[in-house]
Amino acid sequence: MKQYLLSVHVVEGDEAPPEDVMQQMYKDVDAVNDELQAAGAWVFAGGLHPPATATVVQIKDGEAVTTDGPFAETKEQLGGFWVIKAADLDEALAWAAKATRACQAPVEVRPFQDDAED
Repeated sequence: MKQYLLSVHVVEGDEAPPEDVMQQMYKDVDAVNDELQAAGAWVFAGGLHPPATATVVQIKDGEAVTTDGPFAETKEQLGGFWVIKAADLDEALAWAAKATRACQAPVEVRPFQDDAED
């Protein structure tokens, strides 16, 4: 089976949903996680702190240099992700459809370069 990254995208600065909506989203994401695990498609997943907590490390003039904040200068940022195993892109897209409903945010699907061994 191939591994896919399902990345959740958020818009920095957007107002957070009300608490009751957030609690429902957490429950819905937990349900998707449970379903992924039961199906044997789960590899790893995680939510991320806001982009302002990021630190970028780069090599400049042979030295490692760190800067605060996200690398990409854009409002759209990575908010979380799943790494899953799926037989093909169609199966990965089906999982992404469940994920986007659960987290109420766009989910991008990308295959890893190398096939993962079971």
